[in-house]
Amino acid sequence: MTITAEQVRDLRQATSCGMMDCKKALQESNGDMTQAVELLRKKGIAKAAGKAGRIAAEGVIQLKVCEEDKKAALVEINCETDFVARDENFKKFATQVVDTVLGHQIADVDVLKNTSIDGEKTVENVCQELVLKLGENIQVRRIALLQSNDILGAYVHGGRIGAAVVMSGGTVDLAKEIAMHVVANKPQYVSPDFVPENILEKEKEIYRAQVLESGKPQNIVDKIVDGRVQKFLKEACLIYQPFVKNPDITVEDLLKEKKATIQSFIRIELGEGIEKKKDNFAEEVMEQVKKK
Repeated sequence: MTITAEQVRDLRQATSCGMMDCKKALQESNGDMTQAVELLRKKGIAKAAGKAGRIAAEGVIQLKVCEEDKKAALVEINCETDFVARDENFKKFATQVVDTVLGHQIADVDVLKNTSIDGEKTVENVCQELVLKLGENIQVRRIALLQSNDILGAYVHGGRIGAAVVMSGGTVDLAKEIAMHVVANKPQYVSPDFVPENILEKEKEIYRAQVLESGKPQNIVDKIVDGRVQKFLKEACLIYQPFVKNPDITVEDLLKEKKATIQSFIRIELGEGIEKKKDNFAEEVMEQVKKK
């Protein structure tokens, strides 16, 4: 059958695919627009499979907070280049994904991929269509979900690092400031009480081996190891860190002043664990936070 220029134009608008791809899909589907879209999607999925092995370390950390329900979601969505990360279609997808996560309280990426994003298509369907449209490997990589009956505050810096904090006492504004600190200073634990025993024992084992290797007398080994453990805890624990907006006090000092206690926090940095160009996001955040 004859395929008109109008049909090709409409299919291109609906899918953003090339003109010849659209014309061929319409010919194969005998002019049926729905079937033509499905054919292009199938081709897009095939193309996406070829891109799946390419490094996708750019993208966005998308944050959404529901203060009324005291819920927060952080989602990492990756692509290959910063150019695509700034694309409006990519941004729209990121917003839809975090809305879906928070709306359905989804904490598992595989569950999320099979969840409807608009009443019809799943998150994975929309993602594959985006791969077809933008030509890059795009992946929903991680979800961090936080819910509490206490105070909740969250902060995301430049779409690249995000954090959310739950506190008892204090205010939402204080919780947001602590979230800024978490973004900038990258603590691992709230306090020593939150450090797993196996982690602490491993640190002690490493320090002891280092001290013995250095030839220090046996009678001072324990003292040196204890000192290094305390140094580790001061660096790794949020409450012991100098507060990013006022390094003259610790986070613990601030919390005592405000009669608040941190219950938990989450932190996600774009591309963690993926081989990529090194950027000192934490230093950048600290400079920005100090200006606020």
